[in-house]
Amino acid sequence: MTVLVTGGTGVIRAEVARLLLDQSEERVVLFDRNPSTQRLGDAVDRVELIRGDLGIVSHVLDAVQGTQPTAIYHLGGMLSLLCEADPAAAIQSNAIGTFHVLEAARLFAVPQVLFASSIGTYRDDLGDAPLDDMTLQRPALLYGATKLFGELLGRFYRRKYGLDFRGLRYPVIVAPGVTTPGVLQYASWVIEAAANGTPFTITVEPGTGPAVLYVKDAARAMIELAAAPLKQIRTINYLVTGTQPAPTAGELADLVRDRVPGATIDFAPDPELQALVGQLGRPIDDGNARAEWGWQPAFGPGAMVDDFLWELRQHPQRYSA
Repeated sequence: MTVLVTGGTGVIRAEVARLLLDQSEERVVLFDRNPSTQRLGDAVDRVELIRGDLGIVSHVLDAVQGTQPTAIYHLGGMLSLLCEADPAAAIQSNAIGTFHVLEAARLFAVPQVLFASSIGTYRDDLGDAPLDDMTLQRPALLYGATKLFGELLGRFYRRKYGLDFRGLRYPVIVAPGVTTPGVLQYASWVIEAAANGTPFTITVEPGTGPAVLYVKDAARAMIELAAAPLKQIRTINYLVTGTQPAPTAGELADLVRDRVPGATIDFAPDPELQALVGQLGRPIDDGNARAEWGWQPAFGPGAMVDDFLWELRQHPQRYSA
């Protein structure tokens, strides 16, 4: 059996690839514009790499036709700040790229496509109630708009062509070795800075507490979603999150200080940034994922910080700049 992972050498994608290999997938193929193998560690010799651009249809068609996968994990694309900086590239990569993946799946009879979406498909003016899968999606940022397009296009291909399309709406992902700019990357950077003995300033208020999910849980969630029996998939695009309530920035800083004595962490909130993230502390109701295919996060806040620090100690070469 062959699986194709788009964006296959990125943060979540590399973790998905390692988990698939651990489950004895016969062939894991990674498709990426710049396929660095660093995050793959000792798994690099067990995967195949295809260099290609999601926004170029021939690249996607060639990859799918050449590998004939039984499933595509479509995890590639541009993140929020990069989308805001280059809207044309964001449309080409995230929106048109997703169309290319779905159309290739249709043309070459790929049974299943898994899609990485985001809580960025919601916006912050919906009151204080928890976000759930039925909450109105009206994204403020281009990134969220392209992800919502992908969700809706996947539903169309499911209805029109019988493609087994399924998606996850991820919250903030916490992972070692994160380098892509993002408004909430402090949740990863503060742990890594402490481990490296580097002072770190968090630029949001200590009470800010967006939903977070550890990268190992994020990868496992995608694989468990793929494995769920088709008859159980009713919601199609699912919110998932870590244990709740999510740790605030101040609580996360305390967890890090407890584990890294002498860690220097302070706060200097940026008013402009705080205006963007101040409403993101709303709880997430991921009850549909729990009820339909048994989702449960494994890493609470403390376990997340512990495992993050363990990964940096055990595999420093994976996460070095």
